[in-house]
Amino acid sequence: MTVPERIPDIERPPRELLDALQAEVSSAGATGALYRLGLRDSHLRGLVSFNPGIKVVGPALTLQFMPKREDVYTLEEYGDVERQLHRHVLYKAQPGDVVVVDARGHLGSGVFGEMMLTYFKAKGGVGVVVDGCIRDFPRVKQLGLGLWLRGVTPNFHTQTDLFPFAVNVPIACGERLIFPGDIIIADDDGAVVVPCKLAEAVLADAHEHAEWEEFARERLAAGGDLRKYYPLSEEARREYEQWREHRSS
Repeated sequence: MTVPERIPDIERPPRELLDALQAEVSSAGATGALYRLGLRDSHLRGLVSFNPGIKVVGPALTLQFMPKREDVYTLEEYGDVERQLHRHVLYKAQPGDVVVVDARGHLGSGVFGEMMLTYFKAKGGVGVVVDGCIRDFPRVKQLGLGLWLRGVTPNFHTQTDLFPFAVNVPIACGERLIFPGDIIIADDDGAVVVPCKLAEAVLADAHEHAEWEEFARERLAAGGDLRKYYPLSEEARREYEQWREHRSS
């Protein structure tokens, strides 16, 4: 297997849009907004945060693994390293990027380890989303990267059944279709894929939803009736509009 002559880069959304999503939209807010916009389920299933407390919002650099076939991939761990495509996705990294990996849900291949992810972090990468595993976890978690994984393993990336096949191509991750440049919003609830063309609408919807939930939370915390305040009844909505006007005055 040879490295393609040109591995494509991704088109990155405006920084101010990503910053607004980071500040205002959780993964739960994003998947709820996308549901109301017609995307039934945008949650990357089975991937959980291995570095709790970190939230990331960034464009997806994609990496696809395939089942190993010995007549196609014959390299040893450190053999002819520039033919190992898991390196090349990291070469493309820019500040704020998230690497998203289709590792086929495999639990025996450590897609990246400490050295690779130290490099990624130094380039400004913020998160790693792997439908599979990484290795060197005790050291990797200290890098401060967001990590959404199926698990961890001591094995290196091609030790068992997989090999890196393509960079910045459409992939499946967590049973979801991911295009290069899609926006990933990930926190302790999980990771969500947001198509760039819907990101502005997600921001607007999630902002409005979060505002009335703030009002409802206040009322419920004060002993208000769940049937009235969540979701808002017509009576409560009139009260909410007055609350909004008072806050903005």
